[in-house]
Amino acid sequence: MNDWPDGWTDDNRGGNRYGQGSASERPESARSMPHVQRRPAPPQQRPAPPRQRPVPQQPSGYDDGNPQYDSGYNTGQVYGGGHGGRGAGHGGGDRGYVQGRPGPAPDWRRRIKIGALVLVVALLGVSVGTYFWADSKLNRAVDLSKVIERPEAGKGTNYLIVGSDSREGMTSEDKKRLHTGSADGKRTDSMMILHTGDNGPTLVSLPRDSNVEIPSFVGSESGKKYPGTGKTTKLNAAYASDGPELLVRTVEFNTGLHIDHYVEIGFGGFAKIVDAIGGVELDIPKAFKDKYSGADFQAGKQTLNGQEALAFVRTRHAFTSDLDRTKNQQKFLAALASQTATFSTIINPFKLYPTMGAGLDTLIVDKDMSLWSLGKMFFAMKGVTGGDGTSMNMPISGSVGGNLVWDKAKVKQLVEQLKNDEKVTVTEN
Repeated sequence: MNDWPDGWTDDNRGGNRYGQGSASERPESARSMPHVQRRPAPPQQRPAPPRQRPVPQQPSGYDDGNPQYDSGYNTGQVYGGGHGGRGAGHGGGDRGYVQGRPGPAPDWRRRIKIGALVLVVALLGVSVGTYFWADSKLNRAVDLSKVIERPEAGKGTNYLIVGSDSREGMTSEDKKRLHTGSADGKRTDSMMILHTGDNGPTLVSLPRDSNVEIPSFVGSESGKKYPGTGKTTKLNAAYASDGPELLVRTVEFNTGLHIDHYVEIGFGGFAKIVDAIGGVELDIPKAFKDKYSGADFQAGKQTLNGQEALAFVRTRHAFTSDLDRTKNQQKFLAALASQTATFSTIINPFKLYPTMGAGLDTLIVDKDMSLWSLGKMFFAMKGVTGGDGTSMNMPISGSVGGNLVWDKAKVKQLVEQLKNDEKVTVTEN
């Protein structure tokens, strides 16, 4: 095929010398046709490999189609590659991946730190949530600001712990099962002072039959001031007359010891707490039986459920003195605290929440009681049995009209040691 213009021959092309090293600066044919202009051929470009990103633009510097440098282009390399050799501009995947080379190793130290931080935040959130949930369940119904003529506060903290015979919230079946009877109102069934400080906890039982004077007081409901009569009566009569506020006023007046917090629990709540933790193991030194409380115990170690525990702490007719009953109450409450305040209970939500729910739902405390203070009281109770504390009855010197008379000299010494947060050396006998 002849690609030359019509009428052109080999002679016109100057012996086929065009483009083959003619000595002339320009081919003759070009000189004979000034109207025809030769355009230089574009430099050759290497086509981009199929399905790959085009070769980056190369700088100028070509002469007669020969590059003056090595571009370094490698058809086996993918720039910003992706799946199937497609670039990032084509919806590619891992940007910056180089075919044939492994990716960076996982930073396990960073991952562990992040995981630990997430765990701490989660635990903190659960703890804060549990605190506010438990705090909202406290029944702060006792107003100690209504108590008048209070003694000066000493060192440490003093709790007045009261077990009442309240049947509130109990069904007829509960009353029958727990042998509580159906008496209206409520009375104190046990009273204790728990002192916490730097020299270990001290638990002092106040017999309900203690012979005390009820002083002047302001009615918790009426706000009316009632003058003292100077007459003595049983300690539990103060609670029966005007409730917790008058009981605190009477204890402070007869001991001279400032009460910082008040805690009360009824029959039903007591039994629920014991059942929630799966019972309390107790070593009973001597068998006893009481048809009034439903107690029927053999000597030796045994686990008491809620019903049995309530019968144990309420029994009085099986003993010759109310002091024996207060000893049993101290022993059981310390065992209850010791077996509840354990690591296995705290980390087990299926045990912790039922126990807290059963206890907090039935507690009555003073308006200034915090969940933290309640926890300190509970762990102090545990310390009584752990060898760090002391448990005793209020020292008794005799009786009058069936009421137990306190030993004034020993009581004064005991109160001074508690006020100064000293190691208690007074004995009950």
